Amino acid sequence: MTSRRAFVGFVALGAIAVPRTTWAQARKVSRIGVLSPFAEADGPAPSFQVFRDTMRELGHVEGADISFEYRWATGQYDRLPALAAELVQNKVDVIVSAWSTPGALAAKRATATIPVVFMGVGDAVGVELVASLARPGANVTGSTFLAEQTVGKQLQLLKEVLPRATRVAIVFNPANPVYVSMLKDVEAIGRQLSINVVRLGLQGPGDVAGVFDSARRERLDGLVMMRDFVLITYRERLVAEAAKARMPVMYGMRGFVDAGGLMSYEPSLSELNRRAAGLVHKILNGARPADLPVEQSSRFELVVNMKTARTLGVKVPQPILLRADQVIE
Repeated sequence: MTSRRAFVGFVALGAIAVPRTTWAQARKVSRIGVLSPFAEADGPAPSFQVFRDTMRELGHVEGADISFEYRWATGQYDRLPALAAELVQNKVDVIVSAWSTPGALAAKRATATIPVVFMGVGDAVGVELVASLARPGANVTGSTFLAEQTVGKQLQLLKEVLPRATRVAIVFNPANPVYVSMLKDVEAIGRQLSINVVRLGLQGPGDVAGVFDSARRERLDGLVMMRDFVLITYRERLVAEAAKARMPVMYGMRGFVDAGGLMSYEPSLSELNRRAAGLVHKILNGARPADLPVEQSSRFELVVNMKTARTLGVKVPQPILLRADQVIE
């Protein structure tokens, strides 16, 4: 009798232990497709590590319950649709557009069923990624900021540094659809600041020198450089040309200032990544993108490079230095 009881007990314990092993082996690993306009060597996007860290903080362990599948456009907009289609064909659980409006639009056009989460898009409603911020509709949501207000603030800050400025160019990538309607609003803001806003397009390395040639020919007082991944890719050359031309430039990303640019003002990329990670977490837990309002950036960062200011002979007002999140000496 004792032997039989021991045998039954052993079987019962085995019946409990085996399913635990089976559950661990069968635990679903959610595949997150990451669509990046950058090259693999550069990483998916600025501050993307914050996205991964936030996913971990929310309880998702890479290799245990989530995995990342990357697609890199290597700076070529026209590759994004095919790369998005690959992620759809591979049946990932969520597509994250790690950067850029064209990437987010490519993901949306590639699928009407797989959830798409974008981050850092400048005007999600204006480019028709979502129906509205409060009610995105369909399978797309994400984190955004109001681009025209951000660029308007950049113009205002540049005007504070260059109070006599009357002609300023917006340097942008014409291939990026976010600028189509936005630049009209920026030009209106410029008129309020008594600034005539000029447009200068830049789509590749061959345009860099031409931008500054045009700036000299147009007798511009300064430039505002947009936060486009093509421009970011050539930031060191752009900063070097600005220095050669002795042209004050307000940049849309601090990476330019780290490379020697004068000033930058941008939405907090860390915050946008954290917010996007929170949305992915909710989707993996069963939420529908259509029911998740688009998250808006509430933090903006101003960085000033005083070494560059002194080289250009630009006097940065004390109120701007006090307002800056970082002053590089």
